[in-house]
This record gives sequence, C-alpha cells and structure tokens, in this order.
Amino acid sequence: MQVQLTNRQQHILWATIRHYIATAEPVGSKALVEEYNLGVSSATIRNVMGALEKSGFLYQPHTSAGRVPSDSGYRIYVDRLITPSETLGKEVEVVLQQNLKWEEWSWEAILQGAAQILSTLSGCITLITMPQTGAAVVRHLQLVQIEAGRVMLIVVTDGYETHSAVLDLPPEQDNTQLDAEAIDHKLQIVSNFLNSHLRGRSLVELANLDWSELDREFQSYSNFLKKSLAELSRRTLKPSATQIMVRGIAEVLRQPEFSELQQVKTLIHLLEEEQDQLWQLIFEQPETEEVGKPRVTVRIGSENPLEPIRTCSLISSTYRRGLVPVGSVGVLGPTRLDYESAIVVVSAAADYLSEAFSSFNS
Repeated sequence: MQVQLTNRQQHILWATIRHYIATAEPVGSKALVEEYNLGVSSATIRNVMGALEKSGFLYQPHTSAGRVPSDSGYRIYVDRLITPSETLGKEVEVVLQQNLKWEEWSWEAILQGAAQILSTLSGCITLITMPQTGAAVVRHLQLVQIEAGRVMLIVVTDGYETHSAVLDLPPEQDNTQLDAEAIDHKLQIVSNFLNSHLRGRSLVELANLDWSELDREFQSYSNFLKKSLAELSRRTLKPSATQIMVRGIAEVLRQPEFSELQQVKTLIHLLEEEQDQLWQLIFEQPETEEVGKPRVTVRIGSENPLEPIRTCSLISSTYRRGLVPVGSVGVLGPTRLDYESAIVVVSAAADYLSEAFSSFNS
C-alpha cells in the first residue's frame, strides 16, 4: 500500500533528508527555515515533522533532539523525491573513458581502475565483481504433460545437465476442454517452436526474452512461457561467485555511523572473508526489468538481508554482454548517503562496463 503524502509533507521530508545527509546531525525546524525556502513558519514545519514521525518516516534519537530519517523515509526519498542527473551521468562516463583504457589494459586492471574511480566519486565503498564465464546454454527444451492442467518444463544444457520445473497450464482462450492427446500434440508444437528460437541461448537470457516475435497461434502461451522460463532461469541458474574488487573502505569508515569498533569489524569481515554472501546479494537479478536496460537496485538499511550491512545502503546494477548479465557494480555506504549521485554513478558505471566488456570480448 502506497502512503499518500501532501506536497508540503514531501517537500519538508525532502529538505529534512537533504540536510541530514549534509550534516549528519538531527534536523530541527529552525535549520530548515534558515536554509530552505519552504514558505512556511517554523511552527508549521514542526507540525509536519511530527506527522512524518508518526507515519514512521522520521524519528528522534533523543527526546530533545531534532529528527533523523528512518529507512522508510529514505525509501520515500529515493522512490519519489529525487531525480538522478543525466548531466552527472555523462560526466561520470567521461571520467571513466578518460582514465580507463580497455584497448590496452587487462580486464582485471579495468575493473580495479573503475572501482577506484567510483569510490572517489561516490565517497562509498565500491564493489565490482569479476565477470561470469561459460554460462550454460540451452541444448534442448521440452514441455511434458504430467497430469491434468500441469506440465513439466525440461531444459537440457550444452553440458548435458537437466533442469526442470512443474508448471500450471494456462486455460484455452475459448475455454474449450482438450483431451490429453490434444494437449500433448499442442505441447509438442510449442516445444518445437521454443527449440527453434531458444537453442544456443544462455539460461540467463531466458529471463529477459522479447516475446513480441511469438507467432499468432502461440499468443495464448506468451505470458505462461515468459513467466515459466524466467522462473526456471532464476531457479536453476547458479553462477559461481567470483572475486569482488573492493575499494574505498578507509574513506567510508571515517563517517560517524562507523564509530563503533565491533560494527567496523563485522563489516570488514564480510568484505574480506564472506564475499560469497555479498556476491549473491549484489548479483541478484530483479524480477522485472526493461529488456536491455540495466536497472539500479537500492537496498536501504533493514532491507539488506546481511546483518553487517543492515545499517548501510547498497546500490547496485549489472554490467552485461549484450542482454546477458555477466557481472555487477555497486556502492555501499551509510544510509545517510547522497542517493542522487550514487544512483547516477552506479548506472553510468554499469553502462560503461557493459560497453567495455562487449568491446573487450568481441
């Protein structure tokens, strides 16, 4: 359920978060009156901030202190109140192009250089994974009826590994009831069609296919097959964790959020000793995504499943070869970070690395 905020509430929430990001100090109404042209009195701002606190978007760390954004407040801020700058994105790409030479460097050197540049630009810890290699490719695909209304989708890869998923068959468009033999015949036709279109594609691609090319007779199966193959791809594709380039730890640890020694130890242990857990998180594919366009994922505070980073925000995207994700790039910092800039930096880096990787391996 989407929370409805008035324009005034949105504006004051935006100003509160901007001020807190800049100062790391709890925000009071007086500071907002002095530094932002909100067009309302200090008393009105206090009332609005109180309402935002009751809604869970702000909180008071101490009774006499000003307000601080909650994870929910940051989520509203990221989803509704900011617009990443296209100009900044182009500037980031120019910096990467000027400082990285994919025609001359090894791919590992390119990623190391990119990680260092991104940590400098974002002020965050930068995480870039080495690319995946040898993704499994579809050799054969078959739909088999196993009982009334249910079929099994079987995929055999080029390494002769078999993956399967049991699925509910969609009803006929005209609501006619087909007997088992007629269903088997139709499933064979669909299987032949899929083999002609999907043989030689990687399992990763199954989740991002363009179904606009389906023949008219298969339109009734379009959504069924799209969801089925995407689910099979997510369920069976188990990419191996690769090395993560980590840069910018020292800069981030100077932030006041990392003043507790134990918190720092657990974070560094995750970054250095438990990269497999972190790798699975930043390489995770979103359920829905525009074909061919890398999507930036923003996980704020408690949205992160890993305990050492539940007080941090992780912004990540994938870089690709064509439509196939091969690696990931992300930045990790306190929840009090410059989301507008960080989102742009990650998106621009993903675009640059996608172009570089495709050129490097062409």
